[in-house]
Amino acid sequence: MTTSVLIVEDEPEFLRRFSDAVLADPALNLVGAVANGRAGIAMLDAQPPDVMLVDLGLPDIDGVDVILHAARKHPQCDVLVVTMFGDDQHVVDSIEAGATGYLLKDAGADRIAGSIHELRAGGSPISPSIARRVLSRFRISTAPQPAPAKDVPPSPLTERETEILRLAAKGLSFETIGELTGISPHTVVAHVKKIYRKLAVHSRGEAVYEASQMGLL
Repeated sequence: MTTSVLIVEDEPEFLRRFSDAVLADPALNLVGAVANGRAGIAMLDAQPPDVMLVDLGLPDIDGVDVILHAARKHPQCDVLVVTMFGDDQHVVDSIEAGATGYLLKDAGADRIAGSIHELRAGGSPISPSIARRVLSRFRISTAPQPAPAKDVPPSPLTERETEILRLAAKGLSFETIGELTGISPHTVVAHVKKIYRKLAVHSRGEAVYEASQMGLL
């Protein structure tokens, strides 16, 4: 079966380029290409696609609002941000809103089509420069804290396990965590299993809750 794709992009040149990339792939089906956020939401509601490519700098509404609408109303739709904004705030806002991939507009046609397939396979494609910025941001947030008071038990988690749990708490997939930390998804899963065992939990949500209660996050 083909993957249906909706493109929301206000710049004609990029709209054409992204549309051509989708049309050139026989496994992809372009269901719409619109130039503003409200038209994107209307098409999204009328014919929900498998994947939506969305720019953040739309002329009428913020692209993040389009992502939020997709995440709330059509959670089965994967959202791939393709934008010129590479700063921390735009990246974090997009991921928190529900985006599952983030590419800069210098990505080629092959990268666009390949990223759509990666999304449908459960991955989270991110431009290398963006991945480096996100990793740097989370490394700062997971920097070693002052030694706990003597009456507070030490953390049962290693520094690497704590870093992975903090990234997982942000909703990132194991594949993306692997990309950001420079390890394979298989190794991420192995760390997660150790975290579950140490915290005596059975899910990501339980792990985040328990770690928060213990003051580990």
